[in-house]
Amino acid sequence: MTELSKTQTTLNQPEPTKPPRSQWLDVWDQFKTHKGAMMGGILFILIVAGVYLGPFIWDIDATQIDIRSRNQGPSWAHPFGTDQLGRDLLARMMAGGATSVSVGITAMLLALFLGSFIGVLAGFFKRLDGPLMRLTDLFLALPLLPLLLVMMLLFREPLNAAFGLEQGIFILIVSAIGITSWMPTARIVRGDVLALKEREFVLAARSIGTTNSKLITRHILPNVLSPIMVSATLGIATAIITESALSFLGLGFPPDFPTWGRLLFDGVDYLQQYPERVIWPGLAISLTVLSVNYLGDGLRDALDPRIRGR
Repeated sequence: MTELSKTQTTLNQPEPTKPPRSQWLDVWDQFKTHKGAMMGGILFILIVAGVYLGPFIWDIDATQIDIRSRNQGPSWAHPFGTDQLGRDLLARMMAGGATSVSVGITAMLLALFLGSFIGVLAGFFKRLDGPLMRLTDLFLALPLLPLLLVMMLLFREPLNAAFGLEQGIFILIVSAIGITSWMPTARIVRGDVLALKEREFVLAARSIGTTNSKLITRHILPNVLSPIMVSATLGIATAIITESALSFLGLGFPPDFPTWGRLLFDGVDYLQQYPERVIWPGLAISLTVLSVNYLGDGLRDALDPRIRGR
């Protein structure tokens, strides 16, 4: 074979093509440019690791009472001091954080499921739009805190009898928060579904006989993932604040079961003598909510294709 034919053969060969870039890599590249979101994500991971893994390192029992060590200030033995019963405040902060974060995540998942389900049904099926949106408006019009108080008073005893004191209160608080916080997610998802179902790819899938269930699961839900994930991050913050408010009012978990809101409630009586008892749980709640809000802000920018790359 001559040099000319070799050159022609080389030119005729197709150039190797690069594999298509993953969409999630684009999302990650956009997310990394948001400094607040990166700091919020790192802080939230540190908080979650501290409250769940911390008890394995600091193995003092959060409910252990030592009257001789009560009302002590920070020391090497008790870095955050002790409360009026001699219980270690660092151990109670970690145990209370695990409870508060667990309530926040579980209540967020419940609210996310209800809001996404109702939002997809209302946006996709025209005959269900009116009734479901009027139901959403009804829940939005209800006063949140009095409704939560009524639910706590009505269902506390039956759930405690059925599941035990701690599990019953956990189920009640998660259900109460989830049932009263799904409405913003439903409105956001409904608006996106109304726009998506008129897009060309949905009309093309419908024209070839795709069933409604497959249209929703294969074409609608993947495209409303962005607002759902943003609502998820913001829902954690809302649930943590609501649980803390209920515990602060004395309507949450029992006194011997710590949460950040309960620690705030217990520290109010000693605010002047020991202000750190209010500062530590208040700071933990503030940092957790702030980190989650920044995380949601970064996810919103990264998952929105209209502003990705700016």
